[in-house]
Formats: sequence, structure tokens, C-alpha cells
Amino acid sequence: MLSKFCIVRYLSLAFLLVVVSSCTNQKAGQSNNEICKNQGIEVPKWARKAPIYQVNIRQFTPEGTINAFSKHLPRLAEMNVKILWIMPVQPIGKLNRKGPLGSYYSIADYRSVHQDYGTLDDFRNMVIEAHRLGMRVILDWVANHTAWDHPWIETHPEWYKKDENGRMMPPIPDWSDVAQLDYSNAELREAMKNEMKFWIFETDIDGFRCDVAEMVPGGFWSSTFRELNQIKPLYLLAEAEGVEMHENFHTTYGWHLHHIMNKIAKGDTTAEAIDHYLDLQSKEGYRSNMQRMYFTSNHDENSWNGTEFERLGPLHQAMFVTMAFLPNAVPMIYTGQESALNRRLKFFDRDPVDWEDFPLMDFYKKIFELYTTHPAVTAACPTGDFLRLDNGPYPNLYVYMRAKDDKKVLVIANMEKETVTLPELELIFGEWTDLFTGKKKTIKAGTEIALGPGEYLVLYI
Repeated sequence: MLSKFCIVRYLSLAFLLVVVSSCTNQKAGQSNNEICKNQGIEVPKWARKAPIYQVNIRQFTPEGTINAFSKHLPRLAEMNVKILWIMPVQPIGKLNRKGPLGSYYSIADYRSVHQDYGTLDDFRNMVIEAHRLGMRVILDWVANHTAWDHPWIETHPEWYKKDENGRMMPPIPDWSDVAQLDYSNAELREAMKNEMKFWIFETDIDGFRCDVAEMVPGGFWSSTFRELNQIKPLYLLAEAEGVEMHENFHTTYGWHLHHIMNKIAKGDTTAEAIDHYLDLQSKEGYRSNMQRMYFTSNHDENSWNGTEFERLGPLHQAMFVTMAFLPNAVPMIYTGQESALNRRLKFFDRDPVDWEDFPLMDFYKKIFELYTTHPAVTAACPTGDFLRLDNGPYPNLYVYMRAKDDKKVLVIANMEKETVTLPELELIFGEWTDLFTGKKKTIKAGTEIALGPGEYLVLYI
């Protein structure tokens, strides 16, 4: 039996089929779960099919508080969100602050909650309620740097990197509101580990999203996570790419694919670049236990590069559908996406989301529901094969199927600027259910599937 990541091509008169599977043979008597363990750190079972929602407390409600956000928890649970990624809630530095309120990532005190957001008890109660509703909570962790008025600046200046003149320095010049920590110092490593422990013991969070994770030495993550996981099994998300990051993290960012989608929308490349991306992942050594977080927006993209509507235009839903069910995919949405938020949120000031209605809530809810329940599309072992299907003469028609035994998911996304007709593919003949309408759809010889620009289909058996 093959695991999931080598590319094999089959050509017939009816269709072109690309099967993406891995090339590691399963040994006799070896279970799928054992294979998972051998392909990187083992993903907690609850995180193998867990869509992520990024929560910006400052902008989520007019009040901008944890308690006001907590009122939305039942709605997010109804959307089939399984992991809440909470952006930093700690006090923000005032010295060298950017803008009126400063950056969330300029931490002045790791163990407190910003007074504008509420209290530690409010955060603790939010976690309790999220757990009751079947969701897990991870906290955004900023280990690479602190605010210039963090107490460590005065009490432990030796914990910070210095320039050639012996002065503390930012990680990069543009990040002038923060000072870089020096992980060659053993006392700093111990102190940072204890700050992370605090949130586990005090609030019962389920893991961390680690900011600019590649800028912090891997040895720190390795030793720290080894100890923290003895408290409780944690879910660990790195804001980074690279196979090496999976030595310590369950999930990494899919920045490369994100940029490909932006280029497709601009006409700078075609959807066939997605195939090259998947092929490259295989060559780089990604395995089926190495989850990749895919998204059409996040806090950085929204504020600095534009909303999904600006960057992707009418293709934003087709592209999210395409990303959501790829091998290893963990789909993520950012605060406001279900409300079709079409403006850039201010990064350094209050700028609440308008929650008058939720035109895209059902769209994301149905994607997350299929993702969390269908055996062919879970993000980690065991999972189904990926079959890339013939797109005919249309370079921006992307068609693929995930299959595990007799369970299948078929994704068809038209990223062309014209209406297209899917080639007749015998492989997809059968009785399907349309994810978004719930209606049955029979595909057989002579069935014509036509999609307009930006339209998509997700069918399943």
C-alpha cells in the first residue's frame, strides 16, 4: 500500500488522471497511525480535521473586548470552526508605538491581558465556553521580540540582541516598535518557556500559533514543546514555511500557494501552477502528516495587501474551495470573512467589523462541515488519494478528486474569464451530492457540466 505523495500520470482517451500519493511503502503489519507518527510529530487526533478561525479581539466587536467576542462563540461553533486562533491579547508597548494603539505583536507583559480587552478571568471563561461548544483555543505567541517598555528591557538587558555599538535593536528596521530577543541566552529560553506555561496552567489553552517562528531557533521550540506537551497535548502552528519546521510544529503556513492564487487572479500565472506547487512539496519532502494552513486572507494580508475581494476579485470563493480540500490542507478564515468584509482593517487603531449580516457564513459552514466529516479530505493520516483530473483546453479550470475507498469528493473550480465545459470523464460517472445545494447530481456519458467565470462545484459521495 502506498502512502500519499508521489505523482503518477495515466492517459486514456477519456481523461488525464494525475494521482498524487506518497512514495513510502507501508511495511507489513504497520497501521496508518504508525505511518503518521513516522512522518513528523504526531498531530493530536482532534486537530486532524479542524478548520481554524483567526480572532482579532480588538476589531471583532464595537466593544473590542473578550466578553463581547465570547457572545459569537455559538455562531462560530455552528459554522463548524474547530480551532480558534486568538491574536495576542497582552498589553501593548507604548514606547516607540506605531499608530494610536500600537501593534498586537509588541508585547509589554506576557502574563497579563490588555485592559481594553478585559481580564485574565474573561479569557479563561472564554476558553471554558469554547471547550463546552467543542472548539479548541490556541494563543498567538510572540517569542521573537518584546515591546521596548517590557520589564525585561531594564531587568535583563542581556536577554536582547545588540548592534555593533552595543545597543538593543529591532529584528528588522521596519519593526521599530519592538526589540529582538537573544536566544543564545539560556536564562531567556527558560523565562520564555515559563511564560508559555503560565497560559496553559492559568487558562487551559490548547496550543500556540507562533509568530515568525523561523526567526526563533528550532532548539528552543524543540525543548520547550517537549516540556509543555507533558502538561497537555498541544496543537502547534508555525507562521513559517519549510519541511524543517515540521520537526516541531504540526502545521505551517501555505504562503507559497497563497501567492500562486494571487498571481492566478492577476493573470500572471495559470492554475497549472498549483500542480507544480504540489509536485514541489513532494520533492521537498512534505509528508501526509505535515499539515499546511491555507487561506485567502489573514490579519497581515487584509491590512497591508488588500482584502480577498481586492486581490482575488470574483475568484475568491472558487480559490478557497480549491485550497480547502487539497492534500494536507487546513482551511482558515480571518475575522469578518463570513460577513464578506470588503475593507482593510486598520492595524494600529480600533476599526470594528460590521456584522449586520453573514452572506458567506453558509459557504464556509458547508465547506468546514464536509472537511470535518468526510474521510477522504482530513488534513492528516489516514487520508484519501488526490487525483488531478483533465481540465481540457482551459489552463485555469482546476479539477480534482479526493478518494478513500468508496468515499469521494470532487472539486471543480473555474478560474477562467469565460464559461467553460468540463471534459467528459468516465472516472467521475456516478451519483453525487452537491455540497452547496444538497441536491443529487448524476454524472454519466453525455452529461454536460458548464461553469461561468468564478463558479465552482463541490460534489461528494
